[in-house]
Amino acid sequence: MTPPAPTSSQLEELSSIILPSPLQRFQPNWPGAEDLHIFIKRDDLIHPIISGNKWRKLHGIFSQLTEAPAHIVSFGGGFSNHLHALGFACKQLKIPFTAIVRGQYQHNVTPMLNDLKRWSADIVFVTRQQYAQRTCPAYLAQLQYQYPGALIIPEGGSSHAATNGIATLISELPQNFDHILVPVASGATLAGLAEFSPPTQHVCGIAVLKGEDYLENLVGNLLPAAKPNWRIDHRFHFGGYAKKNSVLTAFCAQLADEYQLAVEPVYSAKLFFALKEKIAMGEFARGSAILAIHTGGLQGARN
Repeated sequence: MTPPAPTSSQLEELSSIILPSPLQRFQPNWPGAEDLHIFIKRDDLIHPIISGNKWRKLHGIFSQLTEAPAHIVSFGGGFSNHLHALGFACKQLKIPFTAIVRGQYQHNVTPMLNDLKRWSADIVFVTRQQYAQRTCPAYLAQLQYQYPGALIIPEGGSSHAATNGIATLISELPQNFDHILVPVASGATLAGLAEFSPPTQHVCGIAVLKGEDYLENLVGNLLPAAKPNWRIDHRFHFGGYAKKNSVLTAFCAQLADEYQLAVEPVYSAKLFFALKEKIAMGEFARGSAILAIHTGGLQGARN
């Protein structure tokens, strides 16, 4: 008999799930911030490991399964929050997991990869050229043959099922906001916010990597229909994915010291740095209600 699919309640029982995540008023001592109503959706507090948008996307994916997969396969880099969250979930749900990792980290194992090893994941290292095939139908068919009955989850968990998981975030908000800001890399979180937000709620993705047009295409392909309420700001990626400098590093420390707000330099620090700069440039009308979504992934600060 085929085992039943993991249910929403099983996912929520993994440990310490906090839902709805807290909505926190944020009053930074930044020029111009005093004229705005700023809030943070603390999705980083949903779970110590499956935090932020990773929880919401995986919840959307798992909730649509009709039977438990024999195996799960997914993709990411050596510091991937997605692989980290998925590896933990598979360990708890006793589902075999294979992580296809971009780059040769065999002799430079990251803390994230050490966690996957500890959780009994099968780690397959591939070259960047091989990794580029991750969306090719022939390559995916080969993986499906290699892992019979496997659920193959796209990089970052980005899929239409994942965007449905983001709908729960919108349902938790007690009010509409004029602007929602969120970091964007694989596109599903921004797509979900754009799809399920009311048309008056403008959603701005803060690109954390170099990818003008590329990121827009990712988001557009995940939306069931064209939506006019979103855009991506490409000015704050600090040179590319996981790139940082002394300014961003100091900003991380400042948020922690002055506001007790833990961030990491790959996603969340770039989001809040963008928010500060956009306020300084007068990009928000006086009295605007602004929501910054903390998408978690704090394990990235270990690297």
